[in-house]
Amino acid sequence: MKQWKIYAMLVFVMFAWGANVSLLKYMVEAVPPVTLTSFRILVAGLVVVVILWKMKLLRKPSRSEWKYILLGTLTNVVAHHYFLNMGLSITSATHGGLILGTGPMLTAISAAIILKYYPSKFQWLGLVLGLAGIAVSILIGNETMGANLGDFYVFLAIFVQVLSFMIVSKAAQTLDPRLLTVYMLLIGAAFLFVISFIQEPGAIKQFANTTPTFWAVFFASAVVSTAIGHLIYNYAIGQAGATKAAIFMNLNPLFALIISALFLGEVLHLNHFLGLILIVAGVMLGSGAAEDLWKKRKFADNK
Repeated sequence: MKQWKIYAMLVFVMFAWGANVSLLKYMVEAVPPVTLTSFRILVAGLVVVVILWKMKLLRKPSRSEWKYILLGTLTNVVAHHYFLNMGLSITSATHGGLILGTGPMLTAISAAIILKYYPSKFQWLGLVLGLAGIAVSILIGNETMGANLGDFYVFLAIFVQVLSFMIVSKAAQTLDPRLLTVYMLLIGAAFLFVISFIQEPGAIKQFANTTPTFWAVFFASAVVSTAIGHLIYNYAIGQAGATKAAIFMNLNPLFALIISALFLGEVLHLNHFLGLILIVAGVMLGSGAAEDLWKKRKFADNK
């Protein structure tokens, strides 16, 4: 029964993360992207501080742990959220969700290259299918140059996040991932504030022109999607394992597509659904999940 609770938690996180793409797209229409994300990440970090304080998990990192925190902050928080919000300010939530859905595939391939073991044929096939899915989703049709640039920014966002996973996994050997998360969020928010003051001077004033709906969306994104979502996901990985958790990542682009159509009224085309199918197939193969399930089934049949 406990296992099904973990699975339900993972489904909830994927829904929250898929919905967050549409929430961000809605908010960057009202407030410039870097200024918006600096405040959103700060709120998320403060919420995690309170939660970890209640759980009595707060502690001061060691000197050796600080280098991983800083590297993780620059990749996982600053670069990732900067490019994500910049991208969503000029492309659709539909495209953003589909591109972000390639994360598990890129993680598996990058880890294989960095850790110097040769990816299997299934993983290379997954990479090809995933990239084909992106191409079908965002290159077919009459897209503007701005949308294509936005798609590129979103791809950079998931790429730097993938690099950060290597850093986070190294740091997690001595530092609780949940504690690592809170330090990265708070320090990352400070970096983003500095960038926003340089790139978007005076943009903070635009918060005064927002509506109550905007603030409801803002806190849903900061508290539910970013703060609680990351805490639950880190806990679920420890309980279910990385392979099973990666399978649930397939739901992320699906929820992103559905919510972008319902919440933002974005029109879905046949190429979006075809791209989704290719990306999901690519993730299943590229992450190694499909190969792992096939080997387990083959082993069970031979018993």
